[in-house]
Amino acid sequence: MTTDALKILLHATDAEGLQRARMNAVNALRAEPATQIRIITNAGGVAAALDAAHEATDGLTWLCPNTLQNLQRELRAPLQKLDGPAVLALARLQTQGWVYLRS
Repeated sequence: MTTDALKILLHATDAEGLQRARMNAVNALRAEPATQIRIITNAGGVAAALDAAHEATDGLTWLCPNTLQNLQRELRAPLQKLDGPAVLALARLQTQGWVYLRS
């Protein structure tokens, strides 16, 4: 058994998926506090993240810049903006050992 912390990548494309990702993140961190978690949102998940703050997970949540631009919305702290399209971030993180879970 490895002692390395898990790296979990939760992908949320809509409001329901974002809600599941948030609860999964909270539950995982409660059970294994050393777990690294990123929630990546695009499509409908971006508007949901902007519209409904979630104190426990907003700092773990990254938004697709293309969706932000298409929605003509501004980022709010502590949400973070990806450097490029969500699809590329998802692929790159998986090559770095992050486990992908669709929420």
